[in-house]
Amino acid sequence: MKLFIFGATGMVGQALVQEALGRGHQVTAAARDTSKAVLPAGVNVVQADAGSESEVRAAVAGHDAVLAAISGRKSGHDTVPAIARNLLATLPLAGVPRLLWVGGAGSLEVAPGVQLVTTPNFPAAIKDEALGQGRALDAFRASASHLDWTFFSPAALMQPGERTGHYRVGGDQLLADASGNSRISVADFAVAMLDELERHAHPRTRISVAY
Repeated sequence: MKLFIFGATGMVGQALVQEALGRGHQVTAAARDTSKAVLPAGVNVVQADAGSESEVRAAVAGHDAVLAAISGRKSGHDTVPAIARNLLATLPLAGVPRLLWVGGAGSLEVAPGVQLVTTPNFPAAIKDEALGQGRALDAFRASASHLDWTFFSPAALMQPGERTGHYRVGGDQLLADASGNSRISVADFAVAMLDELERHAHPRTRISVAY
């Protein structure tokens, strides 16, 4: 497939690029400054701002799917739901049928009606980003767009680590192992996203991924 990736230079974005290339997909990556983007050979890098309707429409035309790994830490958490709404509206106009979105774990439930982001020990440094991703999820669920989207929430702890190819898929609840740990490596999170891209098992919904 021909894939377009926003956020390709970030931690998750780089793993998505590597996994996609390893599966033989063609990858185009967006960068606001193409001169500073460091990506593997074979990746086509273009200048595009995910928040701009005109730039998105021009950049993604001709691709089979868009993968978006957009962090609110640098761009501002208020921009995350705005970008979600922009992609929901613009990708169909550009002829792109699918969007796979990297969301956070903060909006996952740890008990009925209780989101992880509201718990006392949730890290303050990423709380605004988590709340922004929660509003992005609300935007997906409220949208009347015909776009085929899947919103991915990782485990509570996602960090660099081994690519095992193993993971579990859940829904709106935080997934944890028998010891109560909720974790996933970045590499296996990328495996899960590319598996979903190829298998198309969870259209227009949020899924969670963890060991």
